[in-house]
Amino acid sequence: MAIDSPKRANRIEPDDLAVLHSHIDQLAVNKEVRAIILTGTGKHFSAGYDLTSILATVEEDPTAATAVNPFGTMVDAFEALPQPIICAMNGGVYGGATDLALACDLRLAVPHTQMFMPAARLGLHYYLHGMQRYVSRLGFNTAKRLFLFAENMDAQQMLQTGFVDRIVAAEELESEARNAALAVAGFAPLAVQGMKQALNRLAHDTLNVEEFARNETACLRSSDIKEGVTAWQEKRTPKFQAR
Repeated sequence: MAIDSPKRANRIEPDDLAVLHSHIDQLAVNKEVRAIILTGTGKHFSAGYDLTSILATVEEDPTAATAVNPFGTMVDAFEALPQPIICAMNGGVYGGATDLALACDLRLAVPHTQMFMPAARLGLHYYLHGMQRYVSRLGFNTAKRLFLFAENMDAQQMLQTGFVDRIVAAEELESEARNAALAVAGFAPLAVQGMKQALNRLAHDTLNVEEFARNETACLRSSDIKEGVTAWQEKRTPKFQAR
């Protein structure tokens, strides 16, 4: 899955949101897809979201509620996909694209990757779930540095703060992302998807303990755990079924 508008630095426009939502809806119900790779084309990962549509909405209706950011709604839906998502950052990641990256489960970057959150410079009050992702992934102090002081970070700083999990050579980015996707795709889908959901809800403080217990029990009663244990004992690769 690639953001493919290199002439505009892969900036996401309002019209792109419907397309992205369509892809997300299809992936959400596709039990054959076990992992997703998100990347950009050209020199940048993404320049973020075009804010002019939000400004136009407010100008048309000054009483319009801007708390529901259409870009943020898309990122929330992307984060909620059951499959693990590998973000392969092939270049600069700015503005809303930083939140899109943080919504992924593993983030790889090339050495020349940079990130920047310009909200304070633009006069933008960022949306709630985006700020929650910053705090849960990067920590309170780092989130303050990025939101309030609009610091630029290079790849090494991104690695140190946890924004990036690994830095890889540009020519190896695609293969590293693919290897990670193939690895997690080979694990038990019921356990992987259940734990991803639980971890994301823990981060947002929305975990339903009863639902968690039901998912845990379902795994214990599934054919996945029987196959996993048997394969471990027989020293072979398990063959889990798509669910």
